[in-house]
Amino acid sequence: MSTLRLIRTHSDNTDFRTLVALLDKDLAIRDGDDHTFYAQFNKVDAIKEVVVAYLHDIPVGCGAIKPFADQTVEVKRMFVHPDYRKQGIAAQILGELETWAKALDHTQCVLETGKKQPEAIALYQKTGYQITPNYGQYIGVENSVCMSKELIKSR
Repeated sequence: MSTLRLIRTHSDNTDFRTLVALLDKDLAIRDGDDHTFYAQFNKVDAIKEVVVAYLHDIPVGCGAIKPFADQTVEVKRMFVHPDYRKQGIAAQILGELETWAKALDHTQCVLETGKKQPEAIALYQKTGYQITPNYGQYIGVENSVCMSKELIKSR
């Protein structure tokens, strides 16, 4: 089996932009009429912390973090190409984002996902995220599931 390669980059990365376009197509189908509401909060311009996963030099997945509050980052734009799912790639991307967040002295990650993305909810719960009350723009949004995870620095 080939080794997955994770690179740290930024939102101008062409492979990241291509993967995000595929993510947005998938979400437009899943979210239906709600997609326009969510899309306004998922702009990728000027995100400084992006991870892109490569398998055989093919970009297969991505994720990002962006500042949310004092010592908290928000996980954004998590996606693995359908042809490469169920191989643990998303968990590795998420782990790299969390490692990066800790290196930047953040102590918590938060995220929002949709009820129509049960596989994402399962991934986050499996990796230690807890469901929390909806935050910010997601308060009162029936389809949104908000989650958080405390980041523990290794000594």
